[in-house]
Amino acid sequence: MADNYSFDITSKADPQEIKNALDQTTKEIRQRFDLKDTKSDIRLEKEKEKEFVVIAADDEYKLKAVSDIFQTKLVKRGISLKALVYEKIESALGGTVRQKITIQQGISSEKAKEITKAIRDTKLKVQTQIQGDEIRVQGKDKDMLQDVIAFVKSKDFGLDLQFTNYR
Repeated sequence: MADNYSFDITSKADPQEIKNALDQTTKEIRQRFDLKDTKSDIRLEKEKEKEFVVIAADDEYKLKAVSDIFQTKLVKRGISLKALVYEKIESALGGTVRQKITIQQGISSEKAKEITKAIRDTKLKVQTQIQGDEIRVQGKDKDMLQDVIAFVKSKDFGLDLQFTNYR
């Protein structure tokens, strides 16, 4: 029997599910009467290591409609909306508007520090380690780790958190 148990706290959105939601959204944009012959478009772009979705539309109303369709498709595919970070709406060429939506992959160092501090403040006998874009939690008692998971789920850190590698 092992004397140390651990699990990882991560924040990752499945890229294939996001791509599928984008494809479904594009299909619905082409079929919907109110969006059929407009310049509404949604696409996935990659810059450096970050992925983001760009929504372009004739006006803010249509942009909001496309965004709502995309959100609905994501929720149906099991992707939390907390994984999305919306930037402000900006004007584009031809009198259209566009908005970037960044897809969060991993936990930023500031959020990781905030989460580990919150876990330490619970006074549970566990150790936390920040490992790149995830957090490893170790303890001698499985029940203690279950308490940490319940605590982290009860708090809102503004991220979609998953608990993996439970050993």
